[in-house]
Amino acid sequence: MKLPFLSTEKMFLIAGLGNPGRQYEGTRHNVGFDVIDTLVQKYNIPQSGVKFNAMYGKGTIEGRKIILMKPLSYMNLSGGPVQEMAAYFKIEKETNLIVIHDDIDLKPGQLRIRKQGSAGGHNGMKDIINRLGSEQFLRIRIGVGARPEGQDLADYVLSRFAMEDRTKVDEAIRDAADAVVLTITEGVDAAMNTYNRKKVEA
Repeated sequence: MKLPFLSTEKMFLIAGLGNPGRQYEGTRHNVGFDVIDTLVQKYNIPQSGVKFNAMYGKGTIEGRKIILMKPLSYMNLSGGPVQEMAAYFKIEKETNLIVIHDDIDLKPGQLRIRKQGSAGGHNGMKDIINRLGSEQFLRIRIGVGARPEGQDLADYVLSRFAMEDRTKVDEAIRDAADAVVLTITEGVDAAMNTYNRKKVEA
């Protein structure tokens, strides 16, 4: 039986957003990259190199064919690699594309999974929506906390977490990876019901 909002017959493209380079590792803006790295390690996804200005790997997770990708175009230009990879592999964008990114409107460690929606002020998502010409694709948002008053937004999202927030975000990264697996195996509604309700300890 085909699940709603899910096509199991075709390949899934899972794109984690971030910035390439060691100087950006562990920053708020790179939690999408961290989720991809978690999935690569857990499921031994072989790395296929660089295509369309993105690192990517093809494999299977729980019997589902997947591509894991990390755009190398820097955050604000994420749309080109995502759109080109999706087009090349004939990904059904409304059902089989999952984008993972940071969100300053959520508390550190909070997850929100959505089937569609606006960019919400996130420049990487704005570029993806612009290049795809649609807001109709799945996304997993990982809370990184609100910007302190008076701090430049770019400086904030490119900074690292305080230790107490780092612990929460590390758990959220693991949860986001598990949410990807649940989405591709049981459907996005199952993932939303499981993770959108999960509370983050104060």
